[in-house]
Order: sequence, then structure tokens, then C-alpha cells
Amino acid sequence: MGLMNARKIQKNKRKFRWKNRKYKIRTLNLYAKSDPLEGKSQAKGIVLEKVQKEAKQPNSAMRKCAKVQLIKNSKTVTVFIPGNLAQKFVDEHDEVIIERIGGKQGRSKGDIPGVRFQVIKVNDQPLSRLVQGKIEKGRR
Repeated sequence: MGLMNARKIQKNKRKFRWKNRKYKIRTLNLYAKSDPLEGKSQAKGIVLEKVQKEAKQPNSAMRKCAKVQLIKNSKTVTVFIPGNLAQKFVDEHDEVIIERIGGKQGRSKGDIPGVRFQVIKVNDQPLSRLVQGKIEKGRR
């Protein structure tokens, strides 16, 4: 290195920063560009099919999920159906409202691989109230 070398060190630091994946994603705003909800907290969608995802190790369970096509941009996402026996209230062609689960840095939460969203409403009825038995499912 040596004397009169600060400019070269700064230049190299600026240059090699682009090798860092996290820096690149943050600077080019790649998460917002690939985000199915387009920066919003919730979105409406239509249920295409119900699926089951296997939990990661060391758990062994079939987590109840659904494939949902978003109305705003017709992207397909996998969403988690929270609650005991809640999958009974979600049928194909139902209109659902989904939100982010809230894992670390926008990633999937817990032991469900690749699932970043969850159902909160089915046909404008809150899913939690349906599971508790306080209201009945609305007709569409």
C-alpha cells in the first residue's frame, strides 16, 4: 500500500462492493421489483388449489397451504392457512385476502419452506372468526 495510496483503496472498495450480494439487492431495489404484492401489505386473490407442504427438519407435519392467483397482477403465490382445521373454510375459486407472514428479512417464517404469505380473510369473512365458530362462511 504505502503513501499517496488512499484514492486507490477507496476506488477498489467502491468497485468490489458490488460483489456483495446483499449490497447489490439493496442498492438496485431488487426485492421491490420481484415482490408479488408490489410493496403493499395485503392483496386480494383467487384460490386455485389447496396443497400441503412438508415441514422442515426436525418437525414432521403437513402444513396446509393454498395456491392463490393475485387479482392485481395475476402472479401465483403459495399461502399458508393458519388455524386448526381452517382449510375447511377455504375452497377453490374463493376470494381471499393475503398478507405477509413476517419472517426475517421478508423470507419464509418457521418450518414452512418457500411460503411467505398467509390467508386472513375468505369471502370478506375473517378466517380467525370462522375457525372459532363465531360466524358462518359467506356465499359468493
